[in-house]
Amino acid sequence: MTRALIIVDEQNDYFKSKNGKFELVGSEEAMEKTKLVLEDFRKKKQLVCHVQHVFPKGGPFFEEGSVGCEIHEGVKPIEGEEIFVKTAINSFIGTGLEAHLKKHNITELVITGMMSHMCIDSATRGAKDLGWTDITVLEDCCATRDLTFNGTTTPAKLVHNAYMAALQFAFAKVITSTEYLK
Repeated sequence: MTRALIIVDEQNDYFKSKNGKFELVGSEEAMEKTKLVLEDFRKKKQLVCHVQHVFPKGGPFFEEGSVGCEIHEGVKPIEGEEIFVKTAINSFIGTGLEAHLKKHNITELVITGMMSHMCIDSATRGAKDLGWTDITVLEDCCATRDLTFNGTTTPAKLVHNAYMAALQFAFAKVITSTEYLK
């Protein structure tokens, strides 16, 4: 086994159907596609890693111990799948994820999750900085939100596309789940 799936922050607070505190555009669709990839990894008995972002009590969302902080039931870990709890944007900082992947001799990473412009970007760049060279981001398994800067709002689709284009340039292969599952 040399390949691992890393599912980043697919937690209830990002989903309208879960009355999330920080809903994203397209989170439901991204999770459904992630589910198909997850099923494929499980069927092939490949390594699956879940990353869960946790804020302390009183945080803006993903508040420790809250329903919103829980991993969405559609991609909930099963026995044998590790959960790496993080308090930073980068999935590798203070989580043990790097050591776990190296212990299993993982050379190929497949990354899905939320938010495209934060934790997916950071996890992908972090993995590259740590020496992984075979990184795939499944762009339709990711979601983000509209962003506003200097009075201008950029729609989520454009935010997502800009970040995927940047990752594709130097950090990862960026494809759809359909292309990956062929």
